[in-house]
Amino acid sequence: MKHGPDIARIAALIGDPARANILSALMSGKALTASELAGEAGVSASTASSHLGRLLEGGLVKEARQGRHKYFALAGEDVAQVLEVLMGFAAGQGHLRTRTGPKDAQLREARVCYNHLAGSRGIQLYDSLFARDFMELRGDDLFLTEAGQGFVRTLGVDFDQLVKSRAPVCRTCLDWSARRPHLAGSLGRALFKRFEMMGWAYRVRDTRAVQFSSDGLRQFNMAFPVNPGSHG
Repeated sequence: MKHGPDIARIAALIGDPARANILSALMSGKALTASELAGEAGVSASTASSHLGRLLEGGLVKEARQGRHKYFALAGEDVAQVLEVLMGFAAGQGHLRTRTGPKDAQLREARVCYNHLAGSRGIQLYDSLFARDFMELRGDDLFLTEAGQGFVRTLGVDFDQLVKSRAPVCRTCLDWSARRPHLAGSLGRALFKRFEMMGWAYRVRDTRAVQFSSDGLRQFNMAFPVNPGSHG
């Protein structure tokens, strides 16, 4: 194909094992230094810098300076969405890099996908909003209904501010661990931020895993019931 988007160039950038490890580490949504990413990739600092240069040039990551340090992060949510879909496809084909263990089980239960909740709890949130008619599809686009807007406001989300942003409010992201959708977009980000602020959940240090407190899980299940008929 001589015309159109150059997917081969992007695929080649992602396809290198060290760069794939760097990008996977940045799926936590945290900005990391080159030395931290070198450790994640299992390469030397100089090799990591070379890989980061290529990822910057390809528009997959961005950099920011703070004092003497330079930090790297994914260029945007669209990059995270591409990576999550690729993870789902790889998992579906049985291409797993490690044997399943406790860490894997925790990631499947709840994890951060760039800036929103993924895993079983993320899918629960998505399904619950749909089951109660708080969210609906209009063509290929995802929207909160009027009732849904009222609901997220009760959780402390400033929905009016989300609408003012140029970013999509609701966006579907394919969950790699279950190959079912969870909620991304500015609403997904705002909800996860509220869960953290309310003390329902926290990020496990040096991992993408998310841990719910016992009371936080109870509150989460009340807000996003698996069986909507039990919500009252």
